[in-house]
Amino acid sequence: MTTLTRSRESVPDAAPSSSTALTGTRRLLQFGLRRDRVRMPVWALSIGGLIAYFGAAIPAVYPDAAAMQTRAEIMRDPSGAFMTGPGYGLDDYTFGVMIANEMLGMIAVAVALMSILLVVRHTRAEEEAGRVDLVRAGAVGRRAPLSAALVLLLVANLAIAAVLLAALLVNDLALPDSAAIAAGAAVVGLVFGSLAAVTAQLSEHARTASGTAGGLLGLAYVLRGVGDAAQPGGSTLSWMSPIGWAQQTRAFVDLRWWPLLVGVGVAALLLTASFGLVGHRDVGAGLLPARRGRPAASRGLPSPTGLTLRTERASIAWWAVGLFVFALLTGSMGRGIVDSFESQPQLAEVFGGAGQDDVLRSTLSAFLAFFAMAVAVHAVVSINRLNHEEDEGRTGVVLATAVSRPAWLGGSVLVSALSSTLLLLASGLGVGAGAASSVGDPGLVGAFTLASLAHLPIVLCFTGLAALAHGLRAGKWWLWALLVASILVGLYGPLFDLPGVVLDAAPFALTPRAPYETVTLPPLALITITAATLVVAATAALRRRDVTA
Repeated sequence: MTTLTRSRESVPDAAPSSSTALTGTRRLLQFGLRRDRVRMPVWALSIGGLIAYFGAAIPAVYPDAAAMQTRAEIMRDPSGAFMTGPGYGLDDYTFGVMIANEMLGMIAVAVALMSILLVVRHTRAEEEAGRVDLVRAGAVGRRAPLSAALVLLLVANLAIAAVLLAALLVNDLALPDSAAIAAGAAVVGLVFGSLAAVTAQLSEHARTASGTAGGLLGLAYVLRGVGDAAQPGGSTLSWMSPIGWAQQTRAFVDLRWWPLLVGVGVAALLLTASFGLVGHRDVGAGLLPARRGRPAASRGLPSPTGLTLRTERASIAWWAVGLFVFALLTGSMGRGIVDSFESQPQLAEVFGGAGQDDVLRSTLSAFLAFFAMAVAVHAVVSINRLNHEEDEGRTGVVLATAVSRPAWLGGSVLVSALSSTLLLLASGLGVGAGAASSVGDPGLVGAFTLASLAHLPIVLCFTGLAALAHGLRAGKWWLWALLVASILVGLYGPLFDLPGVVLDAAPFALTPRAPYETVTLPPLALITITAATLVVAATAALRRRDVTA
């Protein structure tokens, strides 16, 4: 009896075999593919479609080699290198070189974001929702959920690489260099997806896991930008960024594959680390301990606004720091912009200004509009948090108290509006401070800080649209489609030679690009009234529907 008891007790102490730990991976992978059967094709076709349209529009905008070289001179400037890439092949600027310089970095960021969201959604978010406990109650190994998520990550990145390669080949580009572009984007996605697998083990909340990985992605983009702006062809800082590794393949100029091996190696190390970490924590818990709260709540916390601000404050702080640093670095390129137009006055016509001050303000005002687009993304994400709260049943708990539906929605809208104002001011302050230190004009600080508020009404409109989407409970895809389309038209509309009607009707074209353009109050007031109307409609819609239990 003693021998039998000891033999049975020895079973749990034995380390599980690798096959046992991976039991159920195939079925979880099938389930993941089923869940993402729409998301993955949308991501792949969106990226591939953008490149295909880019190839169709370029000949109309830049019909000959001379026009392409004018574009290359803009990219030769440090500010152009910061925003795009290291600037290989500028002496013979072809369509392929343009893709490698101006599009690869943006594509890599998009693929990295998709990978981060995918991995966190299938790992930490599932644990936070309690579904992993139910899955693990069956014949499923400890590492099976993570393994299925990582295989799904590989499948998604291969799908995007295949569609991207097809889009490049349709534009009659060389196969080896096109394959390098597609492989580079996929490698960046694998690196940041693997990084998200690590952050998912460290944190017990999905938002923290994805936010940490997203913050490191932003840091990687800034490091790449500063490194490329510091030295033609990239500097040491460029090699500290996975995005830089993809761009250092020098596709369509002097193709080399070995920089991608760095990304593959880093991804392998991160994957190994995530598998090791998952065995050292409990399901639902993170390796980093959660910070203990105060013994008593603050006075503002019991209100909907105070609760929303408390849960959003870390995200708002990271957004503010990231946008300010990015804006400061962008504004610091002011001297380079002035020097470029001093040596090549013909480039002034591209930016619509004749004098140095006009060109500087016009260019930096355009950059400030780009930051407003980022703030609009924050506003939509902030309001979309309400959908998650309702899905998890917390909204019903709150509304069971003395909190009304308008107050619950209004608290989130107010926090989103205030945080958007803060982020716009941080962006304007960063651009102005960077430009002032670069060209020696302190007046630019106040000018760009105040000018940033000109973009607040259109950001509030997206806040109202997000609130309306929640009030109607009609899905989020149309809202994101509208926002992404607005950003793409704002960024690449002139480059794609879109009709003037489309460019003028684009949401971000409705606000003046201050301080270069004069601000008139009636249009901004009309946009603000539209935003308020959307919030009122959202409140009425929320009153009339049932709340998910």
